[in-house]
Amino acid sequence: MNEKMLGEQLLAATLISDEHLAKALDRQREQGGRIGDNLVALGYLTSEQLAAMFRVHPAPPHTAEEAGLDPTFIAELVLKHASFLGSFGLNDITERVKLTAAVADGALDYLQRHKYLEVKGSADYTRFKYRYAITGPGSAHAAELLTACAYVGPAPVSLEAYVRVARVQTIKHIMVNEDAVRRAFAHLIVSDALLQKIGPAVSAGKSILIYGPPGNGKTTIAETLGGILPGAVYLPYAIQVGGQLIALFDPVNHIPAPPEKDRAEVDPRWVLCRRPVILAGGELTLRMLDLDFNTISKYYEAPLQLKANNGLFVVDDFGRQIVEPRQLLNRWIVPLERRTDFLTLHTGMKFQVPFDQLVVFSTNLEPADLVDQAFLRRIRYKIRVGRPTEGDYEAIFRRVCAAHGIQFSEDAFEHLLRDYYRRLDVPLDASHPREIVDHIVDQAHYRQHAPAMTHVAVASAWENHFVLA
Repeated sequence: MNEKMLGEQLLAATLISDEHLAKALDRQREQGGRIGDNLVALGYLTSEQLAAMFRVHPAPPHTAEEAGLDPTFIAELVLKHASFLGSFGLNDITERVKLTAAVADGALDYLQRHKYLEVKGSADYTRFKYRYAITGPGSAHAAELLTACAYVGPAPVSLEAYVRVARVQTIKHIMVNEDAVRRAFAHLIVSDALLQKIGPAVSAGKSILIYGPPGNGKTTIAETLGGILPGAVYLPYAIQVGGQLIALFDPVNHIPAPPEKDRAEVDPRWVLCRRPVILAGGELTLRMLDLDFNTISKYYEAPLQLKANNGLFVVDDFGRQIVEPRQLLNRWIVPLERRTDFLTLHTGMKFQVPFDQLVVFSTNLEPADLVDQAFLRRIRYKIRVGRPTEGDYEAIFRRVCAAHGIQFSEDAFEHLLRDYYRRLDVPLDASHPREIVDHIVDQAHYRQHAPAMTHVAVASAWENHFVLA
């Protein structure tokens, strides 16, 4: 949803007046920011009212036309489900295809009239209580359908419906404040200066490059950004494009959220989830950013960026993928700028989808060595994560010791700093406390005594962990 559309919808909902919108636009020209934020700042709109404009609850369809699907396609999907069932009723089908009873009953009626299903009994004299079973011709036709496409899951939504919902749930208009950022990072030792950089970057919904020396929490920081993203979004189980099916909902990466509406008020083909957080590391290839057509099952798996829409996509260890950084950015140069992506079916059909996600690149390498300035300009925010100060390092060490039930020893800690870090000129890394304490715990378990932070334990942990000339 762009700024113009937002203003029009707020006017249509009578939440603001033409005068309010004009004054907010004047303030936006003077002070910048988004139109919604300016309306809130002027007191013409509450934060809750603004957030509600970016929430949508897909209504359940009552006809195949409302579902955006061909009636024959629905009937064939129902028949494939029926081939795996014995005796079944309408409720069994609606639960599997995620369509309303009215739509599913129409498909059952079609299959019965074509002799693919037969009625085996009924709890009473109403159609909704019929018990069905697949016939011989039905089994044969179902086998043909499964050969053509082995997808047996919830009914898909149309591409148009998906785009419409994804646009409303856009990451561009999330409401993030300083308190939310601090709460999300409360489990980490992070400087105020770094938090002051992270907050505006997330609030803007623009791409971010996190860089700096290894072992200082860049990956953890990138993953934590997902905890800042507010609200829940609807994701479809699958999308139908050009007669082809694309499975989108991924139970590994998509975490369902508590329902906000009564089940009967929402299209069951959509799952309410926390905003997605997709993490890809050194295994990332260009192929993972394209539709993955399974030649055996004959349907597609959505690419990573499509699964990440309305959420967060972290490219970890950027620069260490098999694919060259320039190739990756070349693939995304248009999506990053225009917030749309183009995908291609194996039939040759190209179609456009939203590229609506907070993209975070995390790297140990120097940005200038990865890409040229033209590419860096397209990544809006560059945030350096440096090494901890001695004070931060001690705070991390204390927290790690507490997590393992080990009493922190100031004497042993000073011994560690003085006789190892300073004497050997080894830089502090935020990951060292966890690694050193892990060694202390391992040694204690081996010797069958409680772990303790002593001079001997610290010295042994250092010698086991570090490789120094």
